[in-house]
Amino acid sequence: MPISRFYKLYLSPNRKYVKVLKNLLGFVPGNLSLYKLAFRHKSVAQNVKKGVKNSNERLEFLGDAVLGSVIAEVLFKLYPYEDEGFLTELRSKIVSRNNLNALARKLGFDKLIEYDSRMLNSSRQGSLLGDAFEALIGAVYLDKGYDFTRHFLTNHIIKPHIDIHTLEQTETNFKSKLIEWCQRHGKDIVFYLVANEDGENSKLFTVQAIIDGETMGQGKEFSKKNAEKLAAEKACESLGI
Repeated sequence: MPISRFYKLYLSPNRKYVKVLKNLLGFVPGNLSLYKLAFRHKSVAQNVKKGVKNSNERLEFLGDAVLGSVIAEVLFKLYPYEDEGFLTELRSKIVSRNNLNALARKLGFDKLIEYDSRMLNSSRQGSLLGDAFEALIGAVYLDKGYDFTRHFLTNHIIKPHIDIHTLEQTETNFKSKLIEWCQRHGKDIVFYLVANEDGENSKLFTVQAIIDGETMGQGKEFSKKNAEKLAAEKACESLGI
Protein backbone atom coordinates (compact mmCIF):
# COMPACT_ATOMS: atom_id res chain seq x y z
CA MET A 1 0.00 0.00 0.00
CA PRO A 2 1.40 3.43 -0.96
CA ILE A 3 2.49 5.55 2.02
CA SER A 4 0.11 8.41 1.16
CA ARG A 5 -2.85 6.01 1.04
CA PHE A 6 -1.81 4.36 4.31
CA TYR A 7 -1.51 7.76 5.99
CA LYS A 8 -4.95 8.93 4.84
CA LEU A 9 -6.61 5.72 6.00
CA TYR A 10 -4.88 5.17 9.34
CA LEU A 11 -2.92 8.23 10.51
CA SER A 12 -4.59 11.31 9.09
CA PRO A 13 -6.81 13.48 11.36
CA ASN A 14 -9.49 12.96 8.67
CA ARG A 15 -9.10 9.16 8.59
CA LYS A 16 -12.69 8.50 9.69
CA TYR A 17 -14.05 10.66 6.87
CA VAL A 18 -11.64 9.08 4.38
CA LYS A 19 -12.79 5.58 5.38
CA VAL A 20 -16.43 6.58 4.96
CA LEU A 21 -15.69 7.88 1.46
CA LYS A 22 -13.71 4.75 0.60
CA ASN A 23 -16.62 2.55 1.70
CA LEU A 24 -19.06 4.61 -0.38
CA LEU A 25 -16.93 5.10 -3.48
CA GLY A 26 -14.54 2.17 -3.53
CA PHE A 27 -11.36 4.25 -3.65
CA VAL A 28 -9.29 6.53 -1.43
CA PRO A 29 -9.71 10.21 -2.40
CA GLY A 30 -6.68 12.31 -3.19
CA ASN A 31 -7.73 15.91 -2.65
CA LEU A 32 -10.08 15.50 0.30
CA SER A 33 -11.16 19.15 0.29
CA LEU A 34 -12.89 18.63 -3.08
CA TYR A 35 -15.09 15.88 -1.66
CA LYS A 36 -15.98 17.90 1.41
CA LEU A 37 -16.94 20.77 -0.86
CA ALA A 38 -19.09 18.46 -2.99
CA PHE A 39 -21.30 17.74 0.01
CA ARG A 40 -21.59 21.36 1.20
CA HIS A 41 -24.87 23.09 0.31
CA LYS A 42 -24.92 26.84 -0.15
CA SER A 43 -27.10 27.20 2.95
CA VAL A 44 -24.04 26.49 5.13
CA ALA A 45 -21.39 27.95 2.80
CA GLN A 46 -19.32 31.05 3.47
CA ASN A 47 -18.57 33.93 1.11
CA VAL A 48 -15.04 33.65 -0.23
CA LYS A 49 -14.84 36.37 -2.89
CA LYS A 50 -17.25 38.89 -4.43
CA GLY A 51 -20.36 37.05 -3.32
CA VAL A 52 -19.06 33.64 -4.42
CA LYS A 53 -19.64 30.98 -1.76
CA ASN A 54 -17.61 27.85 -1.05
CA SER A 55 -20.60 25.65 -1.81
CA ASN A 56 -20.98 22.66 -4.14
CA GLU A 57 -22.69 24.63 -6.91
CA ARG A 58 -19.63 25.04 -9.16
CA LEU A 59 -18.73 21.36 -8.74
CA GLU A 60 -22.35 20.49 -9.54
CA PHE A 61 -22.05 22.44 -12.81
CA LEU A 62 -18.87 20.55 -13.73
CA GLY A 63 -20.18 17.17 -12.63
CA ASP A 64 -23.36 17.61 -14.66
CA ALA A 65 -21.28 18.02 -17.83
CA VAL A 66 -19.01 15.04 -17.06
CA LEU A 67 -21.94 12.80 -16.12
CA GLY A 68 -23.81 13.75 -19.29
CA SER A 69 -20.75 12.98 -21.40
CA VAL A 70 -20.18 9.55 -19.87
CA ILE A 71 -23.84 8.55 -20.11
CA ALA A 72 -23.97 9.77 -23.71
CA GLU A 73 -21.04 7.47 -24.56
CA VAL A 74 -22.64 4.51 -22.74
CA LEU A 75 -25.95 4.98 -24.57
CA PHE A 76 -24.24 5.59 -27.92
CA LYS A 77 -22.56 2.18 -27.65
CA LEU A 78 -25.55 0.40 -26.11
CA TYR A 79 -28.03 1.55 -28.79
CA PRO A 80 -26.11 1.66 -32.11
CA TYR A 81 -29.25 1.99 -34.25
CA GLU A 82 -31.26 4.59 -32.28
CA ASP A 83 -31.44 8.23 -33.34
CA GLU A 84 -30.36 11.36 -31.46
CA GLY A 85 -33.85 12.04 -30.13
CA PHE A 86 -34.11 8.61 -28.48
CA LEU A 87 -30.64 8.91 -26.94
CA THR A 88 -31.33 12.42 -25.64
CA GLU A 89 -34.61 11.43 -24.02
CA LEU A 90 -33.13 8.34 -22.37
CA ARG A 91 -30.17 10.35 -21.07
CA SER A 92 -32.64 12.87 -19.62
CA LYS A 93 -34.41 10.06 -17.75
CA ILE A 94 -31.13 8.80 -16.29
CA VAL A 95 -29.96 12.23 -15.11
CA SER A 96 -33.40 13.42 -13.97
CA ARG A 97 -33.32 14.88 -10.49
CA ASN A 98 -35.72 12.19 -9.21
CA ASN A 99 -33.48 9.43 -10.48
CA LEU A 100 -30.27 11.02 -9.16
CA ASN A 101 -31.92 11.72 -5.80
CA ALA A 102 -32.89 8.05 -5.46
CA LEU A 103 -29.45 6.90 -6.59
CA ALA A 104 -27.62 9.18 -4.14
CA ARG A 105 -29.85 8.02 -1.29
CA LYS A 106 -29.23 4.38 -2.22
CA LEU A 107 -25.47 4.99 -2.15
CA GLY A 108 -25.69 6.64 1.27
CA PHE A 109 -24.75 10.19 0.29
CA ASP A 110 -27.47 11.60 2.54
CA LYS A 111 -25.24 10.89 5.54
CA LEU A 112 -22.55 13.29 4.29
CA ILE A 113 -24.46 16.34 3.04
CA GLU A 114 -24.05 19.56 5.03
CA TYR A 115 -27.02 21.93 4.90
CA ASP A 116 -29.12 24.18 7.11
CA SER A 117 -32.59 22.65 7.35
CA ARG A 118 -33.94 25.95 8.74
CA MET A 119 -33.22 27.67 5.41
CA LEU A 120 -34.79 25.04 3.17
CA ASN A 121 -38.41 24.01 2.88
CA SER A 122 -39.32 20.41 2.05
CA SER A 123 -39.57 21.02 -1.70
CA ARG A 124 -36.10 22.55 -1.95
CA GLN A 125 -34.60 19.72 0.11
CA GLY A 126 -35.77 17.40 -2.64
CA SER A 127 -32.88 18.45 -4.90
CA LEU A 128 -30.12 18.21 -2.30
CA LEU A 129 -29.10 14.63 -3.04
CA GLY A 130 -29.09 14.89 -6.81
CA ASP A 131 -27.14 18.16 -6.68
CA ALA A 132 -24.57 16.61 -4.35
CA PHE A 133 -24.28 13.56 -6.60
CA GLU A 134 -23.36 15.74 -9.58
CA ALA A 135 -20.98 17.78 -7.42
CA LEU A 136 -19.28 14.56 -6.33
CA ILE A 137 -18.71 13.60 -9.97
CA GLY A 138 -17.10 17.00 -10.48
CA ALA A 139 -14.85 16.36 -7.47
CA VAL A 140 -13.80 12.92 -8.75
CA TYR A 141 -13.04 14.41 -12.17
CA LEU A 142 -10.81 17.15 -10.72
CA ASP A 143 -9.13 14.73 -8.33
CA LYS A 144 -8.62 11.70 -10.58
CA GLY A 145 -9.11 12.81 -14.19
CA TYR A 146 -11.64 11.97 -16.89
CA ASP A 147 -10.62 8.36 -17.61
CA PHE A 148 -10.81 7.38 -13.93
CA THR A 149 -14.18 9.15 -13.59
CA ARG A 150 -15.57 7.44 -16.67
CA HIS A 151 -14.48 4.04 -15.33
CA PHE A 152 -15.89 4.84 -11.89
CA LEU A 153 -19.26 5.92 -13.29
CA THR A 154 -19.53 3.08 -15.77
CA ASN A 155 -18.46 0.21 -13.54
CA HIS A 156 -19.44 1.34 -10.04
CA ILE A 157 -22.53 3.47 -10.65
CA ILE A 158 -24.24 2.85 -13.99
CA LYS A 159 -23.85 -0.93 -14.42
CA PRO A 160 -24.69 -2.01 -10.84
CA HIS A 161 -27.21 0.69 -9.90
CA ILE A 162 -29.00 1.97 -13.02
CA ASP A 163 -31.40 -0.26 -14.94
CA ILE A 164 -31.24 1.49 -18.30
CA HIS A 165 -33.64 -0.87 -20.06
CA THR A 166 -36.29 -0.33 -17.39
CA LEU A 167 -35.88 3.44 -17.65
CA GLU A 168 -36.25 3.12 -21.41
CA GLN A 169 -39.78 1.77 -20.87
CA THR A 170 -40.64 4.32 -18.18
CA GLU A 171 -42.73 7.29 -19.19
CA THR A 172 -41.66 10.36 -17.23
CA ASN A 173 -43.80 13.17 -18.60
CA PHE A 174 -43.09 16.10 -16.32
CA LYS A 175 -44.72 18.54 -18.73
CA SER A 176 -48.12 16.82 -18.54
CA LYS A 177 -47.73 16.43 -14.79
CA LEU A 178 -47.02 20.14 -14.38
CA ILE A 179 -49.88 21.23 -16.65
CA GLU A 180 -52.34 19.01 -14.78
CA TRP A 181 -51.16 20.45 -11.45
CA CYS A 182 -51.67 24.00 -12.73
CA GLN A 183 -55.15 23.16 -13.98
CA ARG A 184 -56.13 21.67 -10.61
CA HIS A 185 -54.90 24.76 -8.76
CA GLY A 186 -56.25 27.35 -11.22
CA LYS A 187 -52.83 28.64 -12.29
CA ASP A 188 -51.69 29.89 -15.68
CA ILE A 189 -48.67 28.25 -17.25
CA VAL A 190 -46.66 29.07 -20.36
CA PHE A 191 -43.45 27.64 -21.81
CA TYR A 192 -41.44 30.61 -23.03
CA LEU A 193 -38.59 30.29 -25.54
CA VAL A 194 -35.75 32.52 -24.33
CA ALA A 195 -33.43 34.41 -26.66
CA ASN A 196 -30.29 32.34 -27.15
CA GLU A 197 -27.48 33.71 -25.00
CA ASP A 198 -24.94 31.50 -26.78
CA GLY A 199 -25.45 33.26 -30.12
CA GLU A 200 -27.73 32.74 -33.09
CA ASN A 201 -25.58 29.93 -34.47
CA SER A 202 -25.98 27.76 -31.36
CA LYS A 203 -28.28 24.77 -31.71
CA LEU A 204 -29.33 24.90 -28.06
CA PHE A 205 -32.87 25.93 -27.11
CA THR A 206 -33.59 27.57 -23.76
CA VAL A 207 -37.15 27.35 -22.42
CA GLN A 208 -38.64 28.71 -19.19
CA ALA A 209 -41.70 27.26 -17.43
CA ILE A 210 -43.57 30.33 -16.19
CA ILE A 211 -46.45 29.91 -13.72
CA ASP A 212 -48.59 32.93 -12.86
CA GLY A 213 -45.84 35.18 -14.18
CA GLU A 214 -43.04 33.57 -12.14
CA THR A 215 -40.26 31.48 -13.68
CA MET A 216 -40.31 28.14 -11.89
CA GLY A 217 -37.93 26.15 -14.08
CA GLN A 218 -35.59 26.44 -17.05
CA GLY A 219 -34.26 23.85 -19.48
CA LYS A 220 -31.65 23.94 -22.21
CA GLU A 221 -31.40 21.21 -24.84
CA PHE A 222 -30.83 20.60 -28.54
CA SER A 223 -34.56 20.51 -29.29
CA LYS A 224 -37.33 22.79 -28.09
CA LYS A 225 -39.38 19.77 -27.00
CA ASN A 226 -36.64 18.40 -24.75
CA ALA A 227 -35.89 21.86 -23.38
CA GLU A 228 -39.56 22.14 -22.36
CA LYS A 229 -39.35 18.74 -20.64
CA LEU A 230 -36.31 19.83 -18.63
CA ALA A 231 -37.97 23.14 -17.70
CA ALA A 232 -41.07 21.24 -16.56
CA GLU A 233 -38.96 18.86 -14.46
CA LYS A 234 -37.20 21.79 -12.74
CA ALA A 235 -40.57 23.42 -12.09
CA CYS A 236 -41.92 20.20 -10.56
CA GLU A 237 -38.85 20.12 -8.29
CA SER A 238 -39.42 23.74 -7.22
CA LEU A 239 -43.08 23.09 -6.49
CA GLY A 240 -42.49 19.78 -4.79
CA ILE A 241 -44.79 17.81 -7.09
